[in-house]
Amino acid sequence: MSNKPVGAAAVITNSEGQVLLVKHNYGKFNWELPGGLSEQNESAQETAKREVLEETGLAVSVGRLTGVYYEPRNDMHHFVFICRVLGDQPPQPDAAEVTECRYYDIDELPRPISDFTIKRIREALNTDHDRLFHLIGPREWLE
Repeated sequence: MSNKPVGAAAVITNSEGQVLLVKHNYGKFNWELPGGLSEQNESAQETAKREVLEETGLAVSVGRLTGVYYEPRNDMHHFVFICRVLGDQPPQPDAAEVTECRYYDIDELPRPISDFTIKRIREALNTDHDRLFHLIGPREWLE
């Protein structure tokens, strides 16, 4: 029996409605939602919480599930949650994986970023969408 990879990401907004993104220091050096792969014996919610803490230093509470995205190419499910920051500390990038973490206006997201990241943000913040499950193809990059 093979272990199916599971990913989890957090959509975190500040009081101005801007969304928190992290910039990876590997791959395409892209901007991304805080998140990553689940570890052994870890739920998707726990993954989102741990990854946010690791990448930004922020403790969060995990709220509503906003989408489940299946990626056939990697036989992988991505879970996306709305998360809320506990306390009022600013995000601090984790030098191991992340060079920057900042809040951005939804209409002025930084580049490079993937269409998948933009889709997850828009669907998480669109409260009247009723589709929870999504099939995703290969990412397209906006440079």
